[in-house]
Amino acid sequence: MVNFHESSSDIELEDGHILVAQCNDADGEPQESRLDLDYYIGNNDGAFYWGGEGFSGSASDITFELEGDDNVPVLRALLNPVDGDPVEANVNLAECIGNDNGTLVYGES
Repeated sequence: MVNFHESSSDIELEDGHILVAQCNDADGEPQESRLDLDYYIGNNDGAFYWGGEGFSGSASDITFELEGDDNVPVLRALLNPVDGDPVEANVNLAECIGNDNGTLVYGES
């Protein structure tokens, strides 16, 4: 599974939870692909966690950016903990999101 951000372009986040990108297939041709992150990322008391679901239902100020010299794909949000005020949280999407022949895929590393 190839790191999606290294083999894709026009990467963006729609509706706060749908990752959209032009992912290169095996021939190097871009294919539009979408992946609903709500199926794979949860909120555990104010922290993102892989293998969960529905993070966006308890989040606000959700953003996606390619950050730093390595263009690390980072999802950021204010997540609601069990008690208290929302907490700033972030997750590197390259940890578990890849590009499989032009399709965004989830796979725990």
